[in-house]
Amino acid sequence: MIKLTYLPAILVGFRFAIAPFLLLDALDGAVTNWFLCGYILAIVSDIFDGIIARKLKVSTPQLRQADSWADICLFLCLALSTWLVYPTVILDFKIPLLIAVAAQFLLFSISLIKFRKLPSFHTYTAKAWGLALLVAAIALFGFGYAPTLWGAIVLCWINSLEEIAMTFILPAWTCDVLSIVHALKLRHE
Repeated sequence: MIKLTYLPAILVGFRFAIAPFLLLDALDGAVTNWFLCGYILAIVSDIFDGIIARKLKVSTPQLRQADSWADICLFLCLALSTWLVYPTVILDFKIPLLIAVAAQFLLFSISLIKFRKLPSFHTYTAKAWGLALLVAAIALFGFGYAPTLWGAIVLCWINSLEEIAMTFILPAWTCDVLSIVHALKLRHE
């Protein structure tokens, strides 16, 4: 019998495990119905791993970092799948997407230089970005509709800027800082 306290880690592991299968499904330039089902299940696991961990009081920095790595793995596989299935969409959005990728790399670089760790803030803007990406993925892979990608891109920019500012504000690496307001409060404490 699996202990309930392991459930958040299992959900994080599930996201790591499902991400490559999304990519495998897209290798032939098309996706099956499984693709969206798998992606939606991965996002549901992302939503509930943190909630359950906090409720069970097993939310640790290591678990939150693993959660961040699982997100990176999932979103990289989604991006590569998009390239395989809808390369024209990637090319049509290349400039805003390159700005989003550059903003994320800048955030990661600043955090690595300052804290020697990748950020793991799990901010409200990150949650909004994740939900916008879910809507964009459903619209694109389910209906061939790309304009909703703008919402995800803009929220990525906003999230990156907020987390860059938070990295400069916080004196020490901290996980689960929900917003820049929370970062300012932590700095003053």
